[in-house]
Amino acid sequence: MSWWGSDVRHKMTQELINKFQSENPNITVQGEYGDWAGYWDKLATQVASQDAPDIIQMDAQYLGEYADRGALLELKDVDLSKFDQQAADAGKTQNGLFAVTAGMNAMVVLSNPSLVAASGVELPDDSTWTWEDYSNTAAKMTSNSADGIYGSGPVTGDGSFNLWMRQHGKSLFTSDGDLGFDESDAAGYFSYQAGLRDAKAVPPASVITEDASASIDQQGLATNRFALAWYWSNQLGALRTASGQELELNRPPSVDGSAEEAQQYYKASQFWSASSRTKHPVEAQKLIDFLANNVEAGKISLADRGIPGNSEVREAVIPLLKPADAATAEFIETIAAEVGEAPPVPPAGSSPIAEIITRYNDEVHFDRISPETAAKSAFEEMKNALA
Repeated sequence: MSWWGSDVRHKMTQELINKFQSENPNITVQGEYGDWAGYWDKLATQVASQDAPDIIQMDAQYLGEYADRGALLELKDVDLSKFDQQAADAGKTQNGLFAVTAGMNAMVVLSNPSLVAASGVELPDDSTWTWEDYSNTAAKMTSNSADGIYGSGPVTGDGSFNLWMRQHGKSLFTSDGDLGFDESDAAGYFSYQAGLRDAKAVPPASVITEDASASIDQQGLATNRFALAWYWSNQLGALRTASGQELELNRPPSVDGSAEEAQQYYKASQFWSASSRTKHPVEAQKLIDFLANNVEAGKISLADRGIPGNSEVREAVIPLLKPADAATAEFIETIAAEVGEAPPVPPAGSSPIAEIITRYNDEVHFDRISPETAAKSAFEEMKNALA
Protein backbone atom coordinates (compact mmCIF):
# COMPACT_ATOMS: atom_id res chain seq x y z
CA MET A 1 0.00 0.00 0.00
CA SER A 2 1.61 3.28 -1.11
CA TRP A 3 0.84 6.87 -0.19
CA TRP A 4 2.38 10.32 0.04
CA GLY A 5 2.16 12.84 2.87
CA SER A 6 3.58 14.19 6.10
CA ASP A 7 5.06 12.27 9.02
CA VAL A 8 1.73 12.70 10.80
CA ARG A 9 -0.04 10.99 7.88
CA HIS A 10 2.53 8.18 7.80
CA LYS A 11 1.93 7.36 11.47
CA MET A 12 -1.84 7.66 11.11
CA THR A 13 -1.91 5.43 8.02
CA GLN A 14 0.15 2.80 9.79
CA GLU A 15 -2.41 2.91 12.60
CA LEU A 16 -5.13 2.31 9.99
CA ILE A 17 -3.19 -0.65 8.63
CA ASN A 18 -2.77 -2.08 12.15
CA LYS A 19 -6.50 -1.73 12.79
CA PHE A 20 -7.35 -3.46 9.51
CA GLN A 21 -4.93 -6.31 10.19
CA SER A 22 -6.36 -6.81 13.68
CA GLU A 23 -9.78 -7.35 12.09
CA ASN A 24 -8.35 -9.41 9.21
CA PRO A 25 -5.49 -11.47 10.68
CA ASN A 26 -5.15 -13.48 7.47
CA ILE A 27 -4.14 -10.36 5.51
CA THR A 28 -0.76 -8.64 5.84
CA VAL A 29 -0.32 -5.08 4.55
CA GLN A 30 3.10 -3.60 3.85
CA GLY A 31 3.20 0.19 3.66
CA GLU A 32 5.54 2.31 1.56
CA TYR A 33 5.40 6.09 1.52
CA GLY A 34 7.21 9.25 0.55
CA ASP A 35 6.65 12.87 -0.32
CA TRP A 36 4.64 14.24 -3.24
CA ALA A 37 7.69 15.20 -5.31
CA GLY A 38 9.05 11.70 -5.77
CA TYR A 39 5.84 9.71 -5.48
CA TRP A 40 4.69 9.91 -9.10
CA ASP A 41 8.07 9.18 -10.67
CA LYS A 42 8.36 6.11 -8.47
CA LEU A 43 4.82 4.98 -9.29
CA ALA A 44 5.41 5.42 -13.03
CA THR A 45 8.50 3.23 -12.79
CA GLN A 46 6.65 0.60 -10.75
CA VAL A 47 3.74 0.47 -13.19
CA ALA A 48 6.08 0.26 -16.19
CA SER A 49 7.97 -2.64 -14.60
CA GLN A 50 4.69 -4.36 -13.64
CA ASP A 51 5.55 -4.01 -9.95
CA ALA A 52 2.92 -1.50 -8.82
CA PRO A 53 1.64 -1.51 -5.22
CA ASP A 54 -1.62 -3.37 -4.67
CA ILE A 55 -3.19 -0.23 -3.11
CA ILE A 56 -2.31 3.19 -4.52
CA GLN A 57 -3.12 6.58 -3.06
CA MET A 58 -4.24 8.37 -6.23
CA ASP A 59 -4.69 12.01 -7.27
CA ALA A 60 -7.32 13.33 -9.68
CA GLN A 61 -4.82 14.69 -12.17
CA TYR A 62 -3.31 11.22 -12.69
CA LEU A 63 -6.43 9.08 -12.32
CA GLY A 64 -7.58 9.34 -15.93
CA GLU A 65 -4.13 8.58 -17.27
CA TYR A 66 -3.62 5.42 -15.21
CA ALA A 67 -7.19 4.24 -15.73
CA ASP A 68 -6.96 4.72 -19.52
CA ARG A 69 -3.72 2.71 -19.59
CA GLY A 70 -5.42 -0.23 -17.90
CA ALA A 71 -3.18 0.11 -14.85
CA LEU A 72 -6.03 0.27 -12.32
CA LEU A 73 -8.44 -2.37 -11.04
CA GLU A 74 -12.17 -1.79 -11.43
CA LEU A 75 -13.46 -1.61 -7.86
CA LYS A 76 -16.67 -3.59 -8.22
CA ASP A 77 -16.70 -4.86 -4.65
CA VAL A 78 -16.34 -1.59 -2.74
CA ASP A 79 -19.62 -0.42 -1.17
CA LEU A 80 -20.39 3.24 -1.86
CA SER A 81 -24.06 3.13 -0.87
CA LYS A 82 -23.54 5.56 2.02
CA PHE A 83 -21.50 8.03 -0.05
CA ASP A 84 -22.98 11.25 -1.38
CA GLN A 85 -23.61 10.43 -5.04
CA GLN A 86 -21.27 13.16 -6.29
CA ALA A 87 -18.47 11.85 -4.06
CA ALA A 88 -19.11 8.28 -5.24
CA ASP A 89 -19.00 9.34 -8.89
CA ALA A 90 -15.75 11.31 -8.55
CA GLY A 91 -13.67 8.18 -9.14
CA LYS A 92 -15.66 6.91 -12.13
CA THR A 93 -14.63 7.03 -15.76
CA GLN A 94 -16.71 5.86 -18.72
CA ASN A 95 -15.32 2.38 -18.13
CA GLY A 96 -16.12 1.97 -14.45
CA LEU A 97 -15.10 2.85 -10.91
CA PHE A 98 -11.32 2.98 -10.61
CA ALA A 99 -10.92 5.10 -7.49
CA VAL A 100 -12.72 5.72 -4.21
CA THR A 101 -12.76 9.17 -2.67
CA ALA A 102 -10.54 9.32 0.41
CA GLY A 103 -11.85 12.75 1.39
CA MET A 104 -14.00 15.57 0.00
CA ASN A 105 -13.32 19.25 -0.62
CA ALA A 106 -15.31 22.08 -2.10
CA MET A 107 -14.26 25.38 -3.67
CA VAL A 108 -14.85 28.19 -1.17
CA VAL A 109 -14.32 31.91 -0.70
CA LEU A 110 -12.62 32.44 2.65
CA SER A 111 -13.18 35.81 4.31
CA ASN A 112 -11.13 37.61 6.94
CA PRO A 113 -13.78 39.17 9.24
CA SER A 114 -11.41 41.75 10.73
CA LEU A 115 -10.42 43.11 7.29
CA VAL A 116 -14.03 43.02 6.10
CA ALA A 117 -15.13 44.99 9.18
CA ALA A 118 -12.27 47.49 8.84
CA SER A 119 -13.31 48.22 5.24
CA GLY A 120 -16.84 49.08 6.31
CA VAL A 121 -18.19 47.01 3.41
CA GLU A 122 -20.84 44.44 4.17
CA LEU A 123 -20.46 41.04 2.54
CA PRO A 124 -23.46 40.04 0.39
CA ASP A 125 -25.37 36.88 1.24
CA ASP A 126 -23.18 34.09 -0.11
CA SER A 127 -26.22 32.10 -1.26
CA THR A 128 -27.35 34.91 -3.59
CA TRP A 129 -24.27 36.88 -4.62
CA THR A 130 -23.23 37.01 -8.26
CA TRP A 131 -19.82 37.30 -9.92
CA GLU A 132 -20.57 41.00 -10.44
CA ASP A 133 -21.44 41.38 -6.75
CA TYR A 134 -18.15 39.73 -5.87
CA SER A 135 -16.12 42.10 -8.04
CA ASN A 136 -17.97 45.20 -6.81
CA THR A 137 -17.65 44.17 -3.15
CA ALA A 138 -13.94 43.41 -3.45
CA ALA A 139 -13.29 46.67 -5.30
CA LYS A 140 -15.01 48.69 -2.54
CA MET A 141 -12.98 46.87 0.09
CA THR A 142 -9.74 47.70 -1.69
CA SER A 143 -10.77 51.34 -1.99
CA ASN A 144 -11.72 51.58 1.70
CA SER A 145 -8.64 49.78 3.06
CA ALA A 146 -5.10 50.80 3.87
CA ASP A 147 -2.39 50.58 1.21
CA GLY A 148 -1.35 46.98 0.62
CA ILE A 149 -4.73 45.57 1.67
CA TYR A 150 -6.90 44.19 -1.13
CA GLY A 151 -10.53 43.18 -1.29
CA SER A 152 -9.75 39.86 -2.93
CA GLY A 153 -6.81 37.69 -3.72
CA PRO A 154 -6.50 36.30 -7.26
CA VAL A 155 -9.46 34.34 -8.66
CA THR A 156 -7.49 31.89 -10.74
CA GLY A 157 -6.64 28.23 -11.28
CA ASP A 158 -8.54 25.31 -12.72
CA GLY A 159 -10.99 25.25 -9.80
CA SER A 160 -12.50 28.69 -10.44
CA PHE A 161 -12.22 28.13 -14.20
CA ASN A 162 -14.21 24.88 -14.00
CA LEU A 163 -16.83 26.46 -11.73
CA TRP A 164 -17.24 29.36 -14.19
CA MET A 165 -17.66 26.93 -17.08
CA ARG A 166 -20.17 24.76 -15.21
CA GLN A 167 -22.25 27.83 -14.40
CA HIS A 168 -22.25 28.73 -18.09
CA GLY A 169 -23.45 25.29 -19.16
CA LYS A 170 -19.99 23.95 -20.03
CA SER A 171 -17.20 22.14 -18.16
CA LEU A 172 -13.44 21.99 -18.08
CA PHE A 173 -13.40 18.43 -19.46
CA THR A 174 -15.94 16.11 -21.05
CA SER A 175 -16.50 12.50 -20.05
CA ASP A 176 -14.82 11.32 -23.26
CA GLY A 177 -11.58 13.15 -22.48
CA ASP A 178 -11.90 16.38 -24.47
CA LEU A 179 -12.21 20.01 -23.44
CA GLY A 180 -15.77 20.89 -22.47
CA PHE A 181 -15.72 24.53 -23.60
CA ASP A 182 -14.65 26.63 -26.57
CA GLU A 183 -12.61 29.80 -27.11
CA SER A 184 -15.55 32.14 -26.58
CA ASP A 185 -16.28 30.53 -23.21
CA ALA A 186 -12.66 31.01 -22.16
CA ALA A 187 -12.78 34.61 -23.38
CA GLY A 188 -15.65 35.28 -20.98
CA TYR A 189 -13.59 34.01 -18.06
CA PHE A 190 -10.53 36.04 -19.01
CA SER A 191 -12.70 39.12 -19.57
CA TYR A 192 -13.91 38.75 -16.00
CA GLN A 193 -10.27 38.70 -14.91
CA ALA A 194 -9.66 41.94 -16.81
CA GLY A 195 -12.66 43.45 -15.01
CA LEU A 196 -11.25 42.46 -11.62
CA ARG A 197 -7.95 44.06 -12.64
CA ASP A 198 -9.49 47.33 -13.85
CA ALA A 199 -11.74 47.65 -10.78
CA LYS A 200 -8.76 47.00 -8.49
CA ALA A 201 -10.77 44.27 -6.83
CA VAL A 202 -7.59 42.18 -6.81
CA PRO A 203 -3.93 43.11 -6.32
CA PRO A 204 -1.64 44.25 -9.14
CA ALA A 205 -0.27 41.48 -11.33
CA SER A 206 3.16 41.61 -9.66
CA VAL A 207 1.56 40.85 -6.28
CA ILE A 208 -0.57 38.06 -7.81
CA THR A 209 2.47 36.28 -9.26
CA GLU A 210 4.42 36.71 -6.04
CA ASP A 211 1.51 35.29 -4.04
CA ALA A 212 1.24 32.26 -6.34
CA SER A 213 4.86 31.26 -5.68
CA ALA A 214 4.61 31.72 -1.90
CA SER A 215 3.88 28.91 0.55
CA ILE A 216 0.32 28.88 1.82
CA ASP A 217 1.32 30.39 5.17
CA GLN A 218 2.92 33.35 3.38
CA GLN A 219 0.09 34.09 0.95
CA GLY A 220 -2.07 37.20 1.18
CA LEU A 221 -4.94 35.66 3.12
CA ALA A 222 -2.57 34.07 5.65
CA THR A 223 -0.68 37.35 6.17
CA ASN A 224 -3.86 39.44 6.53
CA ARG A 225 -3.54 41.35 3.27
CA PHE A 226 -6.55 39.89 1.40
CA ALA A 227 -10.07 40.25 2.78
CA LEU A 228 -11.35 37.48 0.49
CA ALA A 229 -9.56 34.59 -1.20
CA TRP A 230 -10.40 31.40 -3.11
CA TYR A 231 -9.22 28.08 -1.70
CA TRP A 232 -10.28 24.47 -1.28
CA SER A 233 -12.21 23.96 1.92
CA ASN A 234 -9.67 21.63 3.54
CA GLN A 235 -7.13 24.49 3.64
CA LEU A 236 -9.13 26.42 6.25
CA GLY A 237 -7.24 25.06 9.25
CA ALA A 238 -3.77 25.94 7.95
CA LEU A 239 -4.91 29.41 6.93
CA ARG A 240 -6.61 30.12 10.27
CA THR A 241 -3.45 29.12 12.08
CA ALA A 242 -1.20 31.25 9.87
CA SER A 243 -3.42 34.33 9.91
CA GLY A 244 -4.44 34.20 13.55
CA GLN A 245 -7.97 35.05 12.38
CA GLU A 246 -11.24 33.12 12.55
CA LEU A 247 -11.51 32.98 8.78
CA GLU A 248 -15.00 32.17 7.57
CA LEU A 249 -16.25 29.85 4.81
CA ASN A 250 -18.44 31.30 2.05
CA ARG A 251 -19.92 29.86 -1.12
CA PRO A 252 -18.40 31.08 -4.40
CA PRO A 253 -20.60 33.47 -6.41
CA SER A 254 -23.00 32.35 -9.15
CA VAL A 255 -24.14 33.74 -12.47
CA ASP A 256 -27.75 34.38 -11.50
CA GLY A 257 -27.50 34.73 -7.73
CA SER A 258 -28.82 31.28 -6.88
CA ALA A 259 -26.72 28.83 -4.87
CA GLU A 260 -28.96 26.01 -6.11
CA GLU A 261 -27.92 26.82 -9.68
CA ALA A 262 -24.26 27.51 -8.93
CA GLN A 263 -23.05 24.06 -10.03
CA GLN A 264 -20.88 23.73 -6.94
CA TYR A 265 -19.08 20.39 -6.87
CA TYR A 266 -17.21 18.10 -4.53
CA LYS A 267 -13.56 17.56 -5.34
CA ALA A 268 -11.80 14.50 -4.02
CA SER A 269 -8.76 15.62 -2.07
CA GLN A 270 -7.30 12.25 -3.06
CA PHE A 271 -8.42 8.71 -3.87
CA TRP A 272 -7.71 5.06 -3.15
CA SER A 273 -7.07 2.89 -6.21
CA ALA A 274 -5.78 -0.64 -6.75
CA SER A 275 -3.38 -2.02 -9.34
CA SER A 276 -4.95 -4.02 -12.15
CA ARG A 277 -2.04 -6.45 -11.76
CA THR A 278 -2.57 -7.12 -8.07
CA LYS A 279 -2.50 -10.78 -7.12
CA HIS A 280 -4.91 -9.95 -4.30
CA PRO A 281 -7.91 -8.16 -5.84
CA VAL A 282 -10.34 -9.38 -3.16
CA GLU A 283 -8.10 -8.31 -0.28
CA ALA A 284 -7.20 -5.01 -1.95
CA GLN A 285 -10.85 -4.07 -2.33
CA LYS A 286 -11.57 -5.19 1.23
CA LEU A 287 -8.92 -2.77 2.49
CA ILE A 288 -10.27 0.09 0.35
CA ASP A 289 -13.78 -0.67 1.62
CA PHE A 290 -12.45 -0.54 5.19
CA LEU A 291 -10.76 2.83 4.60
CA ALA A 292 -13.92 4.25 3.02
CA ASN A 293 -16.66 2.84 5.24
CA ASN A 294 -15.36 1.76 8.63
CA VAL A 295 -16.35 4.20 11.40
CA GLU A 296 -13.35 3.30 13.55
CA ALA A 297 -11.07 3.91 10.58
CA GLY A 298 -12.72 7.31 10.18
CA LYS A 299 -12.00 8.13 13.81
CA ILE A 300 -8.33 7.40 13.17
CA SER A 301 -8.13 9.38 9.90
CA LEU A 302 -10.34 12.28 11.01
CA ALA A 303 -9.90 14.92 8.28
CA ASP A 304 -6.28 14.25 7.31
CA ARG A 305 -7.26 13.23 3.78
CA GLY A 306 -10.34 15.45 3.63
CA ILE A 307 -13.90 15.17 4.92
CA PRO A 308 -15.15 11.54 4.75
CA GLY A 309 -17.40 10.72 1.80
CA ASN A 310 -19.42 8.16 3.79
CA SER A 311 -22.20 10.06 5.57
CA GLU A 312 -22.22 7.74 8.61
CA VAL A 313 -18.46 8.05 9.05
CA ARG A 314 -18.71 11.81 8.63
CA GLU A 315 -21.39 12.06 11.32
CA ALA A 316 -19.28 10.02 13.74
CA VAL A 317 -16.13 12.01 13.05
CA ILE A 318 -17.43 15.60 13.21
CA PRO A 319 -17.55 15.79 17.05
CA LEU A 320 -13.89 14.69 17.18
CA LEU A 321 -12.54 17.24 14.71
CA LYS A 322 -10.58 20.39 15.41
CA PRO A 323 -12.76 23.53 15.06
CA ALA A 324 -11.57 24.38 11.54
CA ASP A 325 -12.08 20.83 10.27
CA ALA A 326 -15.49 20.69 11.97
CA ALA A 327 -16.46 23.95 10.25
CA THR A 328 -15.35 22.49 6.93
CA ALA A 329 -17.36 19.30 7.50
CA GLU A 330 -20.45 21.31 8.40
CA PHE A 331 -20.00 23.42 5.27
CA ILE A 332 -19.80 20.25 3.15
CA GLU A 333 -23.07 19.11 4.75
CA THR A 334 -24.72 22.52 4.27
CA ILE A 335 -24.12 22.67 0.51
CA ALA A 336 -25.07 19.03 -0.14
CA ALA A 337 -28.41 19.96 -1.75
CA GLU A 338 -26.70 22.53 -3.98
CA VAL A 339 -23.96 20.31 -5.41
CA GLY A 340 -24.18 19.45 -9.09
CA GLU A 341 -22.95 16.36 -10.90
CA ALA A 342 -19.39 15.23 -10.29
CA PRO A 343 -16.96 16.68 -12.85
CA PRO A 344 -15.54 14.16 -15.33
CA VAL A 345 -12.24 12.59 -14.33
CA PRO A 346 -9.39 14.67 -15.83
CA PRO A 347 -8.15 12.81 -18.92
CA ALA A 348 -4.63 11.74 -19.78
CA GLY A 349 -2.49 14.75 -20.68
CA SER A 350 -4.47 17.13 -18.48
CA SER A 351 -1.82 17.78 -15.82
CA PRO A 352 -0.52 21.01 -17.51
CA ILE A 353 -4.03 22.54 -17.76
CA ALA A 354 -4.00 24.35 -14.39
CA GLU A 355 -0.64 25.94 -15.16
CA ILE A 356 -1.85 27.06 -18.61
CA ILE A 357 -4.93 28.74 -17.11
CA THR A 358 -2.87 30.52 -14.44
CA ARG A 359 -0.18 31.65 -16.89
CA TYR A 360 -2.65 33.28 -19.28
CA ASN A 361 -4.53 34.73 -16.34
CA ASP A 362 -1.29 36.46 -15.33
CA GLU A 363 -0.79 37.75 -18.88
CA VAL A 364 -4.25 39.35 -18.74
CA HIS A 365 -3.58 40.89 -15.33
CA PHE A 366 -0.29 42.33 -16.58
CA ASP A 367 -2.35 43.70 -19.51
CA ARG A 368 0.10 42.18 -21.98
CA ILE A 369 -2.61 40.50 -24.04
CA SER A 370 -6.37 40.84 -24.47
CA PRO A 371 -8.81 38.35 -22.97
CA GLU A 372 -9.62 37.15 -26.49
CA THR A 373 -5.96 36.50 -27.29
CA ALA A 374 -5.49 34.76 -23.94
CA ALA A 375 -8.49 32.54 -24.66
CA LYS A 376 -7.29 31.60 -28.15
CA SER A 377 -3.74 30.79 -27.05
CA ALA A 378 -4.78 28.97 -23.87
CA PHE A 379 -7.36 26.90 -25.73
CA GLU A 380 -4.79 25.83 -28.34
CA GLU A 381 -2.24 24.87 -25.66
CA MET A 382 -4.83 22.86 -23.75
CA LYS A 383 -5.92 21.00 -26.88
CA ASN A 384 -2.30 20.17 -27.66
CA ALA A 385 -1.72 18.94 -24.09
CA LEU A 386 -4.63 16.51 -24.36
CA ALA A 387 -3.52 15.39 -27.80
